[in-house]
Amino acid sequence: MTDTTSAYCGPDRILSGMQPTGGLHLGNYLGALKNWALMQDSGKQCFFCAVDMHAMTMEYDPALLPGRVRGVAAAYIAAGVDPARSAIFAQSAVPEHAELNWVLQCVARMGWMERMTQFKDKAGSGKDAERASVGLFTYPVLMAADILVYKATHVPVGDDQKQHLELARDIAARFNRDFGGGRIILPEPEPVIMPVGARIMSLKDGSRKMSKSDPSENARINLYDDADTIARKIRKAKTDSEPLPETAGSLDKRPEAKNLVGLYAALTGESIDDVLDEFGGKGFGAFKPRLAEVAVEYMAPVSEEYARLLNEKAEINAVLKNGAERARATARSVMTEVRALIGYWNA
Repeated sequence: MTDTTSAYCGPDRILSGMQPTGGLHLGNYLGALKNWALMQDSGKQCFFCAVDMHAMTMEYDPALLPGRVRGVAAAYIAAGVDPARSAIFAQSAVPEHAELNWVLQCVARMGWMERMTQFKDKAGSGKDAERASVGLFTYPVLMAADILVYKATHVPVGDDQKQHLELARDIAARFNRDFGGGRIILPEPEPVIMPVGARIMSLKDGSRKMSKSDPSENARINLYDDADTIARKIRKAKTDSEPLPETAGSLDKRPEAKNLVGLYAALTGESIDDVLDEFGGKGFGAFKPRLAEVAVEYMAPVSEEYARLLNEKAEINAVLKNGAERARATARSVMTEVRALIGYWNA
């Protein structure tokens, strides 16, 4: 595919979001939220949404969804995303997401969708896949619409979203080819790869990512956990019986040890080698208490502000309203251009 982003002359913009499907955790903070806050200094316009339309692809409780959207917005702000500098909003509050989604459904091709591996992962196979919603199958197109409705040029992604971003690039290229008349209307968004420390694993299984859907509360450190809870979870984190090694390569076959050492490095800004220089040869009885102290000190400001914001419903509602108005102003402008190009009726 030809790289056409260099020919795009519009402003640089960043778009990202998280599903409001439960409490966010330390992995979300280190892997995404912390970096979103830093991106505000890049000079690019930033849009961060709670993707509540995506939440509908799986079973959910409609009565809980608005509160969870507020919870996601609170987490963004507690992590350092400034509502005065970045638009924080609910995806469903900007109807242009849904409008562009239909346009891009007609641009995307079945072969592209059938190659998306996450549908197979989430829906299963056989009868399970047949019972899955159509939205679960096509949600990568909605993700493309989320990005392209703002003409976002950069999207922070993890390993599990790289394929979806490539689809968004393919869709943008196809739209430009079919409707652009040689012009770049929708830029092909570039990935922003998260730095080392982004992949934080479960405290109960070092081979699986820390997840808000894990049935065990002890598998993750939630953003709302207090100091005692954080320390207790780290003390109970799964380990093996061997002392910590003195070289990083020796961690490869010890997933739980690798996860805790990586977590310590991410929280302190040290390298893995630096951590092992200090703790190599020592047991977890010496390492875990120090890790707990570091985690509590690191997370206290975020946890305290998050807890405060969860009780400030009016404040969060005002942030979401303002963010949606700002986001919609951009999205409406893009859709006006798209509607004219695709021949929609304009009496």
